Amino acid sequence: MESNQEELDEFEKDLQEKLKLLQECQKSNNLDSCLKCDKILDCETRETYIKAVYMSMNKGATGGFEF
Repeated sequence: MESNQEELDEFEKDLQEKLKLLQECQKSNNLDSCLKCDKILDCETRETYIKAVYMSMNKGATGGFEF
């Protein structure tokens, strides 16, 4: 069970790292939300954050995800 907990921790660590990068980007652009950014549809930082959120929610499992 320990290896499973370590794996979960890795997903959470990655999510926290991506969140920090996203927040730094917002701060450097004087924004409080990505929705106010002109680059929202082509933003690699936001895309990697979204992927990290998804991976932290499904813990690396493949297949569909239901909200």
